[in-house]
Amino acid sequence: MTHVLDVKGKELRAASNQLKEALAKNPTTVKNASHLHGLCGGLKSGDVTIQGDSGDYLAVLNDGAVIRVTGSAGKYVADNMTEGKVLVEGDADYGAGQYCYGGTVVVKGSAGDFAGTMNKGATIIVGGDVGDEVGTYMVGGDVVIAGDAGRNLGNYLIRGNIYIKGDWASLGHNCKVENVAAEDGQRLEALLAEHGMAGNGKDFRKITPVSDKPFYSHEEAEQ
Repeated sequence: MTHVLDVKGKELRAASNQLKEALAKNPTTVKNASHLHGLCGGLKSGDVTIQGDSGDYLAVLNDGAVIRVTGSAGKYVADNMTEGKVLVEGDADYGAGQYCYGGTVVVKGSAGDFAGTMNKGATIIVGGDVGDEVGTYMVGGDVVIAGDAGRNLGNYLIRGNIYIKGDWASLGHNCKVENVAAEDGQRLEALLAEHGMAGNGKDFRKITPVSDKPFYSHEEAEQ
């Protein structure tokens, strides 16, 4: 049985306390939460559905919960997530999935600038387009983009992979483009299908780092 929690007019602390109490018993649907910034922060378990749009910093420091947004998410959704899953049916604003250590972030619509910045190990999937500087300073994990990207895609990529189906305005420093191997293509198709998105792995290209020491000179990187 799903509990319904209406947080209209409530402040973050009161809404968060009520949400934690509800999650201890049942999966919970939260209504009228677009004004709350930081909701679902630090959850270690539970199943939450945000009905409609969310505020900024939804699911910051998520450590195991599954959180769905039926509308669009604000800025910095899933910031610093370590485990769990965040699914956004609509779009996500600036900084989706920044500084994530693990888990999965799915944005079925488009995402803004700096999505996946400093990704350390999460899987971040965007069904539409993304803005500028996506995947900047990535050190692990995967970013999958089914649409187009803006400027400086993968800027100073250190480790990890970016898979993109569409085009990009420009690539960042330390990036090279490869064809997607059959094994990677099958994994991409499985990831997309798992989240209700169709796609042929052969249609994607793979962006990988030229060097794992992009801030050193070429001679220093070889030592």
